[in-house]
Amino acid sequence: MSDAIPQSKTMAKMVQPGEFEALNHWYPRALNATIHPMVNFFLFLGQERIISRYCHLHPTVDGDALREILNYRCKYFLWAGADLLNVTSAGGKRQMVVIENNSCPSGQKSMPWVEDSQEQGSYRWLVERSFKPFAGKNKRSAIPGALAVIYDKNPMEASGYAAVIADVMKEPVYYADFYENDKDPAVRFEDGIMYVRDEKEQWHPIRAAFRYLTQRPWNRLPLHSKTRIFNPIIACLAGGRNKMVAAKAYDIFNAELAESGLKINVPETIWDVSKNEVPLWVKKMGGHAVVKVPYSNAGQGVYTIVSKEELDAFMSLDFPYDRFIVQSLVGNYHWSSAGPKGKLYHVGTIPNSKGKTYVADLRMMVSSSEQGIRPLCVYARRAKKPLEDRIEDGVQSWDMLGTNLSFKNPDGSWGSDTDRLVLMDRRDFNKLGIGLDDLIEAYIQTVLSMVAIDQMAQTLMNKQGKFRMRLFQSLNNDDALISEIMR
Repeated sequence: MSDAIPQSKTMAKMVQPGEFEALNHWYPRALNATIHPMVNFFLFLGQERIISRYCHLHPTVDGDALREILNYRCKYFLWAGADLLNVTSAGGKRQMVVIENNSCPSGQKSMPWVEDSQEQGSYRWLVERSFKPFAGKNKRSAIPGALAVIYDKNPMEASGYAAVIADVMKEPVYYADFYENDKDPAVRFEDGIMYVRDEKEQWHPIRAAFRYLTQRPWNRLPLHSKTRIFNPIIACLAGGRNKMVAAKAYDIFNAELAESGLKINVPETIWDVSKNEVPLWVKKMGGHAVVKVPYSNAGQGVYTIVSKEELDAFMSLDFPYDRFIVQSLVGNYHWSSAGPKGKLYHVGTIPNSKGKTYVADLRMMVSSSEQGIRPLCVYARRAKKPLEDRIEDGVQSWDMLGTNLSFKNPDGSWGSDTDRLVLMDRRDFNKLGIGLDDLIEAYIQTVLSMVAIDQMAQTLMNKQGKFRMRLFQSLNNDDALISEIMR
């Protein structure tokens, strides 16, 4: 399905109950795959067994504190997907490291069907566990109106959610694209209420919307909305689409977790870096670092730097934002960043028949429910080129380290390099070289980072539910971003 940006007036489609067709909402590879028994076992392991196993392997962790975290009920950040790297140290200590946690994460179309599950898979899990309670008709804050799914990317999954919501809620759902540069979109707000335009050019109020907006969503959605939005914009600004504030949220939450033995594992991170300061921090990290535009996603705005040529290429670019973050680079042992805790380097995939190992990351999707934060689906992605021991002149480090599958076409539409997708099936999973304990670790790291962002979102809203702009500016003093939010 195309992600092309429309050039004329757009209309919302109406999705009726009973319209879900699995072949429209999964990659063919995933639809025809058989889930790996270990992944299936993990998804049904149960909270107490996870806590027992984790505390057995991490005896300094407070089990009651972990139980409290896993049972946490998010207020704003209700649906998340963390990207994690499986890394190790020179001493052989392996861990899952959080690279980022995303609001509106992709993943459903890449997840093989779970055994004993209905054909709607974990789409239905998310809608039943989290969206239905959030959007229920009996909510006191609900306004009269319909339900909608709005999106600016990934129509394969967005349309799947629309069809499942229609089935679960037993009512029609409006399905509308809402692109950043659309001059006459099918979505608008009046007095804090979302309206969508149908194919007869009639506008309809929306009581609750499932949002799949990933590209600077704060320039289209208001901070304060009478229509319930899943996830609300505050979840993005507090870290779900803002790597700068996310890094600070993790740091603050780690301080609170210190006595429990729990910790969010993240690369060494320097925030609030101006462009002119970037070379200084890259030098401090041994000439190897990752520079990120804090508000980009889908692999955009991430620059791996392992040579003077790559640093010069970054410095030659123009950016709309004033602040960056610089992180230690996880690469091969011979060319990873040197930090205060030593080097971390990629475990990578099991070597292929040619003896080549590839960098791979893991996406863990979870949602907040009445039973706590629960896993939904998992998939992995590998880099284009194998991880080499030495960096040769002219080699692009991103080809060895970048795992994101999304790419932008010249017309502004999005594509996906599915050849690098690693499924959680009987064929692909074993290539990752991870086991059940790694999946548990990835899940707990995802939950910890999700809770940190949700708590930051709560901090950024006052008791009256209004956004604390002055506090936000103190955390993220980037004039270009503030201008976008205020606009």
